[in-house]
Amino acid sequence: MIIGGKKFDTENHCYVMGILNVTPDSFSDGGKFNTMDAAMRHAQEMAEEGVDIFDVGGESTRPGHVQITEEEEIARVVPVIERLKAEFDIPVSVDTYKSHVAEAALQAGADLVNDIWGLKYDEKMAAVIAKHNVACCLMHNREKAEYQDFIQDVLSDLQETISLAKQAGIAQDKIMLDPGIGFGKTYEMNLEMMKHLDALNGLGYPVLLGTSRKSMIGLTLDLPADQREEGTLVTTVMGIVSGCSFVRVHDVKANKRAVKMTEAILREHGSMHGICDSDRGH
Repeated sequence: MIIGGKKFDTENHCYVMGILNVTPDSFSDGGKFNTMDAAMRHAQEMAEEGVDIFDVGGESTRPGHVQITEEEEIARVVPVIERLKAEFDIPVSVDTYKSHVAEAALQAGADLVNDIWGLKYDEKMAAVIAKHNVACCLMHNREKAEYQDFIQDVLSDLQETISLAKQAGIAQDKIMLDPGIGFGKTYEMNLEMMKHLDALNGLGYPVLLGTSRKSMIGLTLDLPADQREEGTLVTTVMGIVSGCSFVRVHDVKANKRAVKMTEAILREHGSMHGICDSDRGH
């Protein structure tokens, strides 16, 4: 998979996407990085820790978040994306579900669109991604946590997203999928999704796992957002064992170490993603 001119070997390695929130109300870092200088300092820190992709978000998507205008979101993310592209040789993702924001971000140099609604919120999003011929991360989401057969329904929903992508002309090798931990799911469903992550491998696309500091971990360990690193690391390890190719995290250094250790063990076993290799796509 090519992102921002760099090759990502999603068959044999798990990569770390670092979260760079430029929001005043982010659930986990409380808007610490919503000024340009602070954002760039944090980006430098993540770069030194070995981050593979920056993920820039201008609107919090935490439960109960306040939706902002597209203009405000663009004003937050575009200057940061431009600086990141000028100062680092690291691909940049924009975390948005709005096509106008995606368009502005891509014009500013973003290399990937990370859409928490899997092309289903904004009907123009797929066309924007296809026009720019960039990679995209398409997440599973629902308005309500109501399912007939949970895992099968998630797979069916993602199939719909894949169809939207293909109809718009998004190339197969530009797509990664995200099971959407913490979105449109109950606590128990999030745990079940984690247990059955390997079910996504049958869809034939690289999988990105985003669990960092989320409520699933907070509820399990009874800890606030800033004390959920160990819980996050467990999910990262389980994600790699289940065949995930990307993890989206706040704590780059610790997760890079967890990835390296997990991969060393799996390689010794003779196969990077164990028994899941035969099911994996590009």
